[in-house]
Amino acid sequence: MKLLIEALTKFTCGMLMVGLLIFLPAGTLGYTYGWLFVGLLFIPMLIAGFVMLAKAPDFLRKRLDAKERQTTQKGVVAFSGLMFIAGFVVAGLDFRFGWSAVPTWVVIAASVLFLIAYALYAEVMRENAYLSRTIKVEQGQTVVDTGLYGIVRHPMYAATILLFLMIPLVLGSWYAMIAFAFYPGIIIVRLKDEEELLTKELPGYEAYKQKVKSRLIPYIW
Repeated sequence: MKLLIEALTKFTCGMLMVGLLIFLPAGTLGYTYGWLFVGLLFIPMLIAGFVMLAKAPDFLRKRLDAKERQTTQKGVVAFSGLMFIAGFVVAGLDFRFGWSAVPTWVVIAASVLFLIAYALYAEVMRENAYLSRTIKVEQGQTVVDTGLYGIVRHPMYAATILLFLMIPLVLGSWYAMIAFAFYPGIIIVRLKDEEELLTKELPGYEAYKQKVKSRLIPYIW
């Protein structure tokens, strides 16, 4: 029950915060693409939360822990937060003042890609029981090198890049893309710092890096 309350509290706070950042600058609740994004983001999140609560409560507890311990990662989280705030606010203002017009078919395509990225993210969570929101090595942790981890070393980050780059398009704002365009760079800083830690502290990770060469994009990088 305590875990359920904690999860629902964070879920509700997150939804309210995103709603305020989008609809307040928009100046109206009639921002259709804003509601589309809220639905695409939070409905699957709610379903996934209840599934984890029922089948893997320890994993859910791990996912709720978002407090970074390392200085570099704290900076990454802070910069990511600023990026999201700027992107949501700009999207709302874009709708309010009609700065740009994203074609409906682009919004639909972006929504489909958003859900595909969400599904990939869910698959990564299924494959890796050690996956957490913070960078750390747990006792007894082993290297996962099958499934998506057999293609790229950081499939979760690859999924989130696709996920987050679709957000401004789902919101119908070209200008918001400027803010979210920083995300791949943020992720590169994060994963390089993470790989340094994993190489030092996770047995077998150096060999895994030799086996799977690509970090984010298969056969490219």
